[in-house]
Amino acid sequence: MTSLLSYVAVVSIDYDSATPPYQQLAAIIRGRIEAGEITARLPGETTLQQEFGLALATVRKAIKVLRDEGLVRTVPGWGSYVTER
Repeated sequence: MTSLLSYVAVVSIDYDSATPPYQQLAAIIRGRIEAGEITARLPGETTLQQEFGLALATVRKAIKVLRDEGLVRTVPGWGSYVTER
């Protein structure tokens, strides 16, 4: 498994891109899920916020995209989890 620090060096948000940051973050998390790097609970909102330098609302919007796609489910007060396939 890749450490969090080395992964951040490879994958980051491109603020000059035409793709909004929340969609970029959703794509990064989606890739981690598909690669098997995230199999149960997603990192917390604060962790993602700090890791990528994003606003909390942006992180929540990215998680909502994944939830709408059926990749994750959110349990209020407990976090977001990868859904079983």
